[in-house]
Amino acid sequence: MSHPELTPHALLTAGPAAPGVNERPWLVRWDLLGEDAGDLVRRTLPPTLDFHTSGTTGPSECWRRTRDQLWEEAGMLAALLGPERPEAVLSFAPPRHVYGALATLLVPARLRLPVWYRPHFFGALPPSPVGRWAVVAVPWSFSALRRKRAWIEARERVAVLHSTAMLPSAAQDFVQEAGPGRVSVREVFGSTETGGIAWREWGPDDPPWDLFDDVEFVPDPHDPHAPDDGVGAPDADADVPLTVRSPRLAARPGLAPLPTWQTDDLVRPCGARRFRFSGRRGGLVKINGRRVSLGAVERALRAVVDCADLACLPVADELSGEHLELYVVPPPGRPLDRARVRALIAGHDLTVQPRHVHVVDRIDRSPAGLPRRIHPTRPADAGAAT
Repeated sequence: MSHPELTPHALLTAGPAAPGVNERPWLVRWDLLGEDAGDLVRRTLPPTLDFHTSGTTGPSECWRRTRDQLWEEAGMLAALLGPERPEAVLSFAPPRHVYGALATLLVPARLRLPVWYRPHFFGALPPSPVGRWAVVAVPWSFSALRRKRAWIEARERVAVLHSTAMLPSAAQDFVQEAGPGRVSVREVFGSTETGGIAWREWGPDDPPWDLFDDVEFVPDPHDPHAPDDGVGAPDADADVPLTVRSPRLAARPGLAPLPTWQTDDLVRPCGARRFRFSGRRGGLVKINGRRVSLGAVERALRAVVDCADLACLPVADELSGEHLELYVVPPPGRPLDRARVRALIAGHDLTVQPRHVHVVDRIDRSPAGLPRRIHPTRPADAGAAT
């Protein structure tokens, strides 16, 4: 059997961090559970569960969520899928991360639906009857699903729930190839520290995000456009750090839950409860769900690459949402061998490896030090890469 069956009790007893729950495919029949799913969750899961940040922008940190917080949020995510009336769930999100614990473990329990978990890009999809399906996606899932077009075309309806990173370009291709009215995509905006902050139904016109009902904006008190009562979003046509208040904020072990949390994200508020995403603060990007500091990667590269200047830039990626490309300015009067650069960086322990190396004449930077313009050394190098 491509998806060995586990009982709901066995899945919850193992817990979201268990290797067998994350690294191997499985099937759980929540639809056959003979008791209330909430009672089983409360009886089986510990009162608190720990999740860890990736450690790509600093030391990995432990954030603790209560069982009740997770069960409540799973209900909110299930409500996003409810209007689609799914009859089964296919998940690609590993339960060791908070999004996977919510959407892979607990959302199917909330919906009382069977769930098939597939942890790898290659592998079989559920050999089940046609019908209406929910798919819990991470960025690479869309490319994997495009390889299984016949499986998608056999479904009456597919409702995708996506989180952890920027939606890859393969998502739009997937929706178009599936045909009109067959697929919907709902995105969740959040983090390990906050859980879900906002959601939207994806569309090609980049719609704004709606805060979940229990989340509030916390305006910057130093912002002259902030409301006098300190509640709601600033009424300003400007990008601001996203700071929120929610009863689902995580806590560090041994400490009280956070009262508020300022994320790494910059947003442009659209009224009191909506926003548009503008980017990330401090040269941060998110690749396959991992926050990556461009500055830290560049500092590591400068230690091993002999050059006059270099810069890492994020590029939209069909599979992972974004990837990094490295632009290098040769030392004065000396050629630069791109193959040598590739060998140097491949042997260095980087949080993320640049996908391509480009040789350029110079890099213009803004006053903040961020690249504004790249100048290729010759036309052939404008897109040349190794």
